[in-house]
Amino acid sequence: MDLEDLIKIAKDVRKNSYSPYSHFQVGAALLCKNGKVYSGCNIENGGIQAICAERVAFAKAISDGQKDFSCIVVVGGPENEDLIFTTPCGYCRQFMSEFVDSNFKIHLFYDNMENLKTYSIQDLLPGSFQL
Repeated sequence: MDLEDLIKIAKDVRKNSYSPYSHFQVGAALLCKNGKVYSGCNIENGGIQAICAERVAFAKAISDGQKDFSCIVVVGGPENEDLIFTTPCGYCRQFMSEFVDSNFKIHLFYDNMENLKTYSIQDLLPGSFQL
């Protein structure tokens, strides 16, 4: 599975976003080390229990018994508009850090492959909380 395939999966699942409050749609594609891919979109509700696309993808993978992850692609933007630069929120960064090593890659796609940004979890969450 190459990066362009993961981007397509993230863009496609973004269309399933349930975001009637923020009108901001996010999609994620999580690649496991065994090649399996799990996707997720953000799901909002009227309370404070919304769940981000990244955590949806991780929850699906973990509940399926997956524990070894290679990278994640994240795309996002306002409903019915072009993608914009979208990073995982702080909660998602901390959540992901529980399940990945410090070199886990987070690919942020928003326009074209020349504008692809890649960070490690360590880059986005220095000094993460670890037990």
